[in-house]
Amino acid sequence: MATLCRIGQVCQQNVALYSRVASCSAQRIDTRGFKTTPDSRNATRIGCASGFWGDSAVAAPQLIHKGKIDFLVFDYLSEITMSLLTAAMHKFPDMGYAPDFVQAAVGPFMKDIKQKGIRVVSNAGGINPHACAKALEGAAKKAGVEFKIAVVTGDNLMPSIEEIKKFGVKDFDSGAGFPDKMTSMTAYFGAGPIQKALDNGAEIIVTGRCTDSALVLGPLMHTHKWNPEEYDLLAAGSLAGHLIECGAQATGGVFTDWETVPDWHNIGFPIAEVSSDGGIIITKPRHTGGLVSPATVGEQMVYEIGDPARYILPDVSCDFRNVKIEQIPGQEGEAVKVSGVKGHAPTPDYKVSGTHADGYRLTAVCCVGGPKSAAKARKTMDAIVTRCRGIFKQLGLSDFAKLHMQVLGAEDTYGPHATPGDGPREAVVWLAAHHHDKKALQFMSREIAPAGTGMAPGLTAIIGGRPKVSPVLKLYSFLYPKEKLPATVTINDSALDYEFPETKSSPPIEETVVDSNGTLATGNHSYRLIDLAYARSGDKGNHCNIGVIARHPGFLPYLRQALTSKAVAEYMAHVFDDAADSAVLRYELPGIHGFNFLLKNSLGGGGIASLRSDPQGKAFAQMLLDFELKNLPSLEDMQK
Repeated sequence: MATLCRIGQVCQQNVALYSRVASCSAQRIDTRGFKTTPDSRNATRIGCASGFWGDSAVAAPQLIHKGKIDFLVFDYLSEITMSLLTAAMHKFPDMGYAPDFVQAAVGPFMKDIKQKGIRVVSNAGGINPHACAKALEGAAKKAGVEFKIAVVTGDNLMPSIEEIKKFGVKDFDSGAGFPDKMTSMTAYFGAGPIQKALDNGAEIIVTGRCTDSALVLGPLMHTHKWNPEEYDLLAAGSLAGHLIECGAQATGGVFTDWETVPDWHNIGFPIAEVSSDGGIIITKPRHTGGLVSPATVGEQMVYEIGDPARYILPDVSCDFRNVKIEQIPGQEGEAVKVSGVKGHAPTPDYKVSGTHADGYRLTAVCCVGGPKSAAKARKTMDAIVTRCRGIFKQLGLSDFAKLHMQVLGAEDTYGPHATPGDGPREAVVWLAAHHHDKKALQFMSREIAPAGTGMAPGLTAIIGGRPKVSPVLKLYSFLYPKEKLPATVTINDSALDYEFPETKSSPPIEETVVDSNGTLATGNHSYRLIDLAYARSGDKGNHCNIGVIARHPGFLPYLRQALTSKAVAEYMAHVFDDAADSAVLRYELPGIHGFNFLLKNSLGGGGIASLRSDPQGKAFAQMLLDFELKNLPSLEDMQK
């Protein structure tokens, strides 16, 4: 929460700076824009200027001035962000939303947005959308323009906590009962309320919690007049939303072949151009950096989707297995065509994500230099922990609930696959602790600095000074009937109710049938996975999702043969805290010649509950790319 307040202060201080960025960007860029579909009148262009709370300030002016867009969307929320916003609103009733959305992302460009007729949709409202809308009204008045601003509410279940308890919900992963100390609890709303707001003339829409892709699907349902039972079209709109919801991740950001992506400093932010028949083109503003290719967009498609046959959203259940992504001739690196998604009826429930208090945490990060730095770092951490345990015993405090000790620079994250050689001459201590008593970690915080005079030589700095003790917030997710959660759309002073339409049944989803590899040719070649495939990873709560895409269709049978669930589980065994509670599931994506792996319970609790340096598994794919495949033919022979 303190971090949130500091961010708000920084945003307030830098409105002038962002305005100058907008001015300079407007002067430098080519405002012609371009349409990539043959019939531009039948296509809606939607640009995404934020993939998370804290994305680049250059995205909005780039898309506003150069994107030739109809809608501008901003995605800000995660489970942890919702908890921080809840805590902020408890202390400051007029907070609880993402302030930089108003102060830096939209506020400086109010006149441009109005003049160009761009409509804005964002979940920046967080836990307090009405306060966000009020701040937007103030920014618009200051800019001398007026907007019809809509607010979507109803997703916050904290006021109904007693009713939820009586309903008898269970965590859908662990089966655990309802926690005692819930700090936030919000339902993932869909695109329906956004569509209703647009249908009633809204120019800017602020929501609380909703699915990321709904920010794009809502405008498409509005402009193309798709009805709630046109599931293939809803799936196409949802896929378009999923592809651009993480900002520059679709345009070359965090790409496996990162060396091939030009001009990171000026990377283009994504635009989805979607026609009324569900045709999708993913592109970016002209004369920007980045890369839009089947591989960059394919990596984003497999990002954090779990089972690709059942990507369940509030409005539709999507089947991504047979999606095809093709480079548009003449627009290499600039635009791709996406097709083949199928849709089925949604479930009758909303997903609800909550967080609950689970003690406290502390993380100390220290630099170590000189010979045998890794050994010095490990001995230092052991000494600090042993000393603290002695203090706890004297004071009658319990032991640590959990510890995580890691040496950055010594490849500790690679487990048995580390290749540190003689060890680095510089390293970083990562010492994280979880305890149910705040006082215990306050003692520990004071015992970090003494290592600089009484332990290893070469300790040069404690990053951020004395480590701060902060609450641990643990994820708790469950399902709740949609019929119990109507949404409210408020435009000016007029409130409109939205109830999700009755769910229709869909035929059973056919399981993926894959042709047998048959007898594959062998050879005397060995390759790392990165030679044969692209990969990207991210989190699904405490589970890590790793998508893998063959660089050539001819490589796919060899990947299927070698990269089994068992093989991945064995290779990544070091990331699982409890082998008995772990599993690796493999799903096929034949349309893009790929797989999706779900590594269950592999993130040490996930999010802010994890003590690891990679709590979201962002580097898991990078580790897997070193997986070795042996006894293969040459690359040329596999491509025949």
